[in-house]
This record gives sequence, C-alpha cells and structure tokens, in this order.
Amino acid sequence: MNIELSRRANLVKPFLAMEIMERAHELQACGKDIIYLCLGEPDFPTPAPIIQAGIRAMRSGGTTYTHSLGRLEIREAIAGHYLSRYGVSVEPSRILVSAGTSPLMLLLFSALLNPGDEILLADPAYACYPNFIRFAGGVPGFLRTRPEDGFQPRPEQVRQRLGPRSRGILINSPSNPAGSVLPPAWLAEMATFPVPLISDEIYHGLTYQGEEHSALQYTQNAFVLGGFSKAYAMTGWRLGYLIVPQGCMRTLQSLHQNFLICAGNFVQMAGIAALRDCQQDVARMRAVYDQRRRYLIEELPKLGLPLHSCPAGAFYALADARHVSTDSRALALAILEETGVALTPGIDFGQGAEGYLRFSYANSMERIAQALERLRDFLAKRGKLREGQRDCQ
Repeated sequence: MNIELSRRANLVKPFLAMEIMERAHELQACGKDIIYLCLGEPDFPTPAPIIQAGIRAMRSGGTTYTHSLGRLEIREAIAGHYLSRYGVSVEPSRILVSAGTSPLMLLLFSALLNPGDEILLADPAYACYPNFIRFAGGVPGFLRTRPEDGFQPRPEQVRQRLGPRSRGILINSPSNPAGSVLPPAWLAEMATFPVPLISDEIYHGLTYQGEEHSALQYTQNAFVLGGFSKAYAMTGWRLGYLIVPQGCMRTLQSLHQNFLICAGNFVQMAGIAALRDCQQDVARMRAVYDQRRRYLIEELPKLGLPLHSCPAGAFYALADARHVSTDSRALALAILEETGVALTPGIDFGQGAEGYLRFSYANSMERIAQALERLRDFLAKRGKLREGQRDCQ
C-alpha cells in the first residue's frame, strides 16, 4: 500500500541538532568517545527542591487532570515572578501552562495565522520556528541579520519588512543559536509596531552580560513564551507557559483543551518549587556557564573560529567556520566522525548561519577543553588552523 502523507507534514524539515546527536549515539554505541556540544540541554541535575516537590505531589494525589490553563497556584507563582523580576503585573488568567513551549508555539501560530499569513523572524534563528509557522499554514518572513548585531533583527529592518499579511514579530533573547541579547532600545521600538511581538524568553535567567528584559516591560500586547527547561535544568519535565494579551485567551484555551488537555499535575507543583525555592541554584548554574562561556570566547578565535559578537546569554556560541567549509552540515558530520565532537551545523538555523558551527557549552569545562584540542588537530591536518585573536567584547 502506498500511503500518501500530507503536504503540510512534508514541509517539516529534519532537526539537524537531533540528527547529529542520534548519529553521535550510534558512534558511542560502537565504542567511540563522544563529546556532546550539540544540544541545548543543561548538564546539571534538576535541583533537589524541584524533585522533592514533584515526589510529594505524586504521593498526595497530584496525578489527575488540572484546569486547562494550569493550576492557579503555578499561574500565581509565574505572575509573582514577573512582578518581582521585571516589575510587570500579569493576571493569572492571562497565563497558559503547558507541556513545554513547543506545543504552545504550535497552538499560538495556529491561532494567529490564516493560510498565507506571515510571521517575521530572524535568519538565523531556532531551527524549529519556521516549521511551526509552516505547519500552521503560515509563511516565515525571514530577516537576514548581521553577525556584528548578534544575528538580532534591527527595528528599521523589521519596519521595512512589515506587510499586510504580517501577523507577528518573533524574537528570541537571549537567543539560540548566537546567545545574543536584544538591545532594550530595539525591543522598545519593536513593541510600538502594529503587529504583536512574540517573545521567546526561554533562556531568561541565563544572561551574563547586561540585563535581560521581557517584552511585557514595553507592551501588554505581546505573546511571551517562557519555561523551566533551561534555567532550572528541567528539560525532561516538559513545563512551559504562554502569557497572552487580554481578549486572546479563550481561543487558545479551547485549542489547549482539545489538543493537550493540561500540563502534568505534579510537574506543575514542581514548577512552583522552582520559582520559589531555586533561585540560588539558578545563580550557581549560571556562574558555571559563564566560566565556560568566557573560556570559549578566548579559545575559539585561537583556532581560527571567530565569534564576531560575544554570546551574552543562553549557553551557545556561534563560530564562523566558513574558511574551513561552506557546507556546515558536511563539516559537522566530518568533525563528529573523525574526532567524536558533536556540534550543530549552522544551516540548521537558516541560510544566514551557513558555514557556522554552534557550540553548546552545556558540558563540563574538562570536556569542552578536550573538544577544542580535538578540533585543533582536525583543523591542523587540513591546513585550516588559523591562530587569531579574540574578536568580540
């Protein structure tokens, strides 16, 4: 039987970071020593208060459905976090809690887009953004960005690109893949544009230079995505939230009720513990990430892999390897096969990052140092080792 799958499904491209990881697992199963610098997953265990809260919740009956928006307690805790962190007042009724931010993006774009409508976003950007938009029937409106801007879109660029089918401006700060932070003045200006900001703030809590800002500090008409995976080392718990403007929740709630029902009950209780009891744990992890970040900023240019702009948040560095190869996928696979170092090819994030390699420093300093030594040998064998100076501040 020839089963024909939908055109919409076939628009979704493979996630190369996952494909690199899966090939790395195959090599590791054959005995090769692999250093994983390809995925954005914290290498720290989930803090103990979170685990303990989850266990208590399971033992006390927290294994049932909850309100489709999420337990009131966690929505109140998220609202309290935004008030204390950003000075922003958010009603709990505007917060939708779900099993991570990915399903929320799918629901949000489904709610915003009619066929052919567009969402403006940076190129490069997180690899899955265009797939979410296309799957919902929309068109990604790519904004080619510049390395010296941290691959963040400039307000004047966004303004010029806005059109009658534009339904939102998707921003990510701190960003994946470059780890850059959107300047507050740029964020404030984009908040005045006639379409809503969609602000992915999943890496908030992991900023090392400057001060991170929420889009809600500049407009109440933003859709803000946040979660617990990155800052709290809770990737496997699958817990995220969406803050929506007044008047939009009923539609999103209906979508959530039908397609996802609710987030895990005991997981929500663990999230409350994260917000209330684990800020010191976040600070400790952030300090370690910062140490690794500084090391990469110093050492990558010595291999001839410049950063152009320094990563200021998240746990990524996007290095320019165009002098080695303009085919970043082939280069990443060659590095993996020969050295056992798993890196994400820049093309995963768009044409604007082709020829770049993304380094995740969610791994120990020892393993990162080993990875750079292996890369030094790899580049030297090919005559591509270029001693350089630190090129970003």
